Amino acid sequence: MIQSMTGFGNAERNGYRVEIRSLNHRFLDIYIKSPGYLNQFEFDFRKIIKERFSRGKFDVTIVVSEQDHADFDIHTEYAEKIYAAFKRMQDSMSIPGELDINSLVYFRELFFESKQKCDINLLKEVFMEAVEDIYAMRIQEGATLGEEVRDYSEALSDLNEKIRQTSTSVFSGVMEKFNERISVLMDGKEIDDNRILQEAALFAAKLDISEEVLRIASHLDQCREIIANGDVIGRKLDFILQELNREVNTISSKAASYDISSLTVEMKAAIEKMREQAQNIQ
Repeated sequence: MIQSMTGFGNAERNGYRVEIRSLNHRFLDIYIKSPGYLNQFEFDFRKIIKERFSRGKFDVTIVVSEQDHADFDIHTEYAEKIYAAFKRMQDSMSIPGELDINSLVYFRELFFESKQKCDINLLKEVFMEAVEDIYAMRIQEGATLGEEVRDYSEALSDLNEKIRQTSTSVFSGVMEKFNERISVLMDGKEIDDNRILQEAALFAAKLDISEEVLRIASHLDQCREIIANGDVIGRKLDFILQELNREVNTISSKAASYDISSLTVEMKAAIEKMREQAQNIQ
């Protein structure tokens, strides 16, 4: 299955919410934002992602509802000491008024403690649901990307065949003109047949693009095979596209006609489109 590297997944249950976003990245990069008391479980969360994905930049947000998952403790001995201190100060300074609970509110941090409780097994289940959600999205988008890359590879194959057919007639015409020029230049002069053959061979080699055409066809076959096999293919496609671009540039430099030059421009545009899509594929 082909995966896109961009996607979003989320899940929420019983006060636990997990959101996962992924973007393009050469490697697997995971950033997890969660309450501090969950840091001890970060390795487990990372392991879950690593088992499911190979490439991409993942931003994970874990939110725990304090209302649903908080316990509160009151350290009464501290509260008693604060109250007693206020009472002594009131008696010694003859301060009127009554001391009540409101008098202690401003000092609640000294005796009031909030503790988060966490059902880690339930949280991991929610985390897995979010992972499966983003996985499904990446698979769906990956199928679309794979189809687009396949379409561009077919278009490149058609252009490559046109270049092959065009080059045959162009090559024949160029060689015919070459022979005519040689005849005019050497008219009335002694001709060294071996030298002429050597020059003709060198000239023909500079114009011959048959090997490049064959290699392009081979690279496109590999490209289609890679897409058909699926899995982690982004880097493989990137390498194939580099090779395709190199062969097209060589043909462009050897082009002996406007028609072939025009076709190589179309091929370069198609390769660039393929590269844009391949960069989104895991």
